[in-house]
Amino acid sequence: MSNFPRFTLNRTVVLLVPKQPFLQWVNDADPDEVALTLADLCEDNEVFLIPQFNDEQESIQWVEKRWSILFEHMLAEWVIDETVWPQKRTLNMFREWFDIEIHTLAWDLADEPLLIEDWHDEDDDDEDDDEAYEVHGKIQLH
Repeated sequence: MSNFPRFTLNRTVVLLVPKQPFLQWVNDADPDEVALTLADLCEDNEVFLIPQFNDEQESIQWVEKRWSILFEHMLAEWVIDETVWPQKRTLNMFREWFDIEIHTLAWDLADEPLLIEDWHDEDDDDEDDDEAYEVHGKIQLH
């Protein structure tokens, strides 16, 4: 069997790369912590898989249509307390705080099957923070 990459995912990869205003907010949100740098914020940046589109602009439009939920996700990754979040978030603010990086081809180089974990819990009553991200199932794709 060849070691050459063979399988692609029918998804586009999106990175939301933090910019200076986001860094400032993170550092201001918890002044008792050691000040972070942009490099620190990007050290293990999350990626998002979105539908494939014909061009990069369509991908950016898809992301910007969902800017609010993505913005909230990025804020929650650093500060759980929503009262500390900027209250008047806008699409323009999202654009000022993050660069949208688009990668149109995602290669699957792993030998094992792709597993999908569902982190959504519709019955989450927020009583136990440990259960908020409980995995409810895995789907094995061939």
